[in-house]
Amino acid sequence: MLRMRILQPHISCCYLVLKRVHQLASIKHACLLSERRRQGLLYPFSGLEEHLDPQVDQAEFKIFHPSLDDLHQAETLFTPSHRNHIDFLSAAVRMDHVPVLKQPEVCFMGRSNVGKSSLIRALFSLAPEVDVRVSKTPGHTKKLNFFTVGKAFTLVDMPGYGHRAPQDFVEMVEPYLQERQNLVRTFLLVDSGVGLQRADLVAVEMLEEFSLPYLVVTKIDRTRRGALLSLMVQLRDFIKNQTSTCFPQPFLVSSIQFSGMYLLRCFIAHVTGNLQLTAKQT
Repeated sequence: MLRMRILQPHISCCYLVLKRVHQLASIKHACLLSERRRQGLLYPFSGLEEHLDPQVDQAEFKIFHPSLDDLHQAETLFTPSHRNHIDFLSAAVRMDHVPVLKQPEVCFMGRSNVGKSSLIRALFSLAPEVDVRVSKTPGHTKKLNFFTVGKAFTLVDMPGYGHRAPQDFVEMVEPYLQERQNLVRTFLLVDSGVGLQRADLVAVEMLEEFSLPYLVVTKIDRTRRGALLSLMVQLRDFIKNQTSTCFPQPFLVSSIQFSGMYLLRCFIAHVTGNLQLTAKQT
């Protein structure tokens, strides 16, 4: 009986960790699905192509279009091993608290209820022991949270901006964006259900002012096809006409269905210098 009591917390803990592992965390599981379903997971825009106006250039939505081998190779970077430790490193509220690191860094920013932490947890699904805290309460992330992927790169979960932003958001975020020398890409997460909001436009203005390379990532968890098509065209036009440092292709992702997660992993691996693409890019 005593032994059972000791083991019970450990069993419960293991169950919770396993529960956090998405059934499609590995690309090998996606490859067991039907061709149409697989394509929709690996390249989410493929599910919209046939419904897009023929006058719209589809190539603009497939600028980054890596091969299946590239996607497989990128996945190894997100798979923990004795040589590739993936873990939460530290949190910071001021630049003098930020860890000194030389490896390439990417950060995720967005409105306080857009689901950044859920997206990051999905990215790290192959390392479920990594503590990416996700809360049902908007604005849960109050600090700059640093996660290391071996010696390959660092990923930063930033506080959300907007209504639930911490009071010292500007003092925390602006110095980081301006002074972080190893920051190679910022990922701006937008909810496809509402599109670009005023707070998102302020974030875009800040990234443009600092001349930082960034990418718009669009959550598609519960958005209907028609609305999604309209938003993709709007985002493409906005990026083309009103930005100068934004990557021209908006990315579609779903942390629930896992659509686009393999593509996003591959992009991160590529921009951090850890993956040379074998596929010819359009």
